Amino acid sequence: MSMDTAKVPTGLTRYLPILYWLPNYSSGWLRSDLVAGLTTAAVVIPQSMAYATIAGLPVEAGLYTALVAMLAYALLGTSRPLSVSVTSTISMLTATQLALVVQSGDPADLMAAAATLALLVGGFLLLAGVLRLGFIANFISLPVLTGFKAGIGMVVIVGQLGKVLGISVSKGPFLQTIIAVVQGLNAVHWATFLVALVTLAILIILPRLVPRVPAPLVAVVVGIGASALLTLGNAGVTLVGFIPPGLPFLALPDASLVSQLWPGALAIALMCFTESIAAGRAFVEHGEPQVDANQELLALGAANVAGSFFRAYPAAGGTSQTAVNRKAGAKTQLSGIATACVVALTLLFLSPLVSLMPQATLGALVLVAAAGLIKPDDFRAIGRIRREELVWAIVALVGVVLLGTLEGILVAVGVSLLTLLYHANHPPVYAVGRKPGADVFQSLEQHPDDETIPGLLIVRTEGRLHFASAPRTADTFWRLIDEAQPRVLILELSAVPDIEYTALTMLADGEEKLRERGISLWLAGLNPTVEEVIRRSPLGATLGDERTFDDLRQAVEAYEAMDQ
Repeated sequence: MSMDTAKVPTGLTRYLPILYWLPNYSSGWLRSDLVAGLTTAAVVIPQSMAYATIAGLPVEAGLYTALVAMLAYALLGTSRPLSVSVTSTISMLTATQLALVVQSGDPADLMAAAATLALLVGGFLLLAGVLRLGFIANFISLPVLTGFKAGIGMVVIVGQLGKVLGISVSKGPFLQTIIAVVQGLNAVHWATFLVALVTLAILIILPRLVPRVPAPLVAVVVGIGASALLTLGNAGVTLVGFIPPGLPFLALPDASLVSQLWPGALAIALMCFTESIAAGRAFVEHGEPQVDANQELLALGAANVAGSFFRAYPAAGGTSQTAVNRKAGAKTQLSGIATACVVALTLLFLSPLVSLMPQATLGALVLVAAAGLIKPDDFRAIGRIRREELVWAIVALVGVVLLGTLEGILVAVGVSLLTLLYHANHPPVYAVGRKPGADVFQSLEQHPDDETIPGLLIVRTEGRLHFASAPRTADTFWRLIDEAQPRVLILELSAVPDIEYTALTMLADGEEKLRERGISLWLAGLNPTVEEVIRRSPLGATLGDERTFDDLRQAVEAYEAMDQ
């Protein structure tokens, strides 16, 4: 039986999706899933190691995270192609939090703190899933997320310059780091810089020449090969160094850090879910079930909690590796299990080889990945359509660059919430005219040549009328009334789904004031909810059936019949 025609998961299968898709698995999909899993592993493994360095952690932390998170998500996740591993955004946010609690730079302390952070992130996600807060994915608008990611990309790029140039640059704010890099240019280690340039050339040119070949894997192989053959370590090129062979062992997070890390963990949890749900929704194909936001919270939460006991750091669904997974032919979550198996084999048998990798190779991988977060075309597209939202994107970008990553995410969320409040407080209100020769009523702002009827003003508003929007709506009503000086005002409310008590009271007061000025208020196109609320109020008795109409056409006909 095809899963595309199977019933929607219910009961236990809703909360453990593997019990839904595995029994319905088609043998014809196995090859596609295995190929996709292997292909994705060729991208995930080098990226996981590179992103771990962004977080300030040993490279094996990235592999541990990819291994555990992918296995857990395959059991609980609802997106078939979503590849849950480490991402550049989450890695940068993790680095910010680790810097607050581990000043020594000791790898063991960093790993313990990162695991604690993963536990907290997973706990917040699980709690949100239990409370069914999947709607929080909509709290960050796409333009704000675009600006936030671009800011993260710029910060990451600047932070990697020291690594690819072979100079020592202490961690600091964005502008301070740039100044430190410029001051250290006279001490560039040219062998390190050459390794980085070769890596960059592979990452940029190879996908254009041979798109099917995974450029990150080729870059890693070339870097390790050059290190072994040319003994780059003896030439002063910094290598990754010793990687403990074997799978991650069970280790408890450091409970003493919970009070220091929980605020940052909450912000990371929000970004983790936002990134993951965006990637999951972006790659749903026709006929596939939609991603269940609440179940995704549970799946991501479980993935992070499980990882926290195996020295992993916070994980999320990444757009780039998910795109690779989908393009390679992934049919189900089995492709993620295949990717995890390749990661496990790498940890078991390839650790000595990986330890020879130059840090400059990882730095170049990070540079290319971070550059992918900065998308000028997206900014231009936003600006062409909504310049106001372009400003929001730029504010989010500047917030990350100048204030820091954690502060930047707070700015991003704040801007998104202020946007919601602004629009809730500024509903559309406009005068309406009739298209010549037709019973079609349109905005006079957009169609100034439409006809108006002497003595009649038609005003339309949209959206829920509530205490926040009512004052501005009323101000616009009175401005239009003062300009038109009508005998009758028709409020066309077909696009108003509900009216709150404060707005209803203001409407009743407005009717009384209009009556004192010799203007009659009529209502047209009331939705059932609005009509019921008005009829239960004194305003309903005042207007009666004589001044309420099913639609605008009927109201206009009644007005025109008055003068006949």
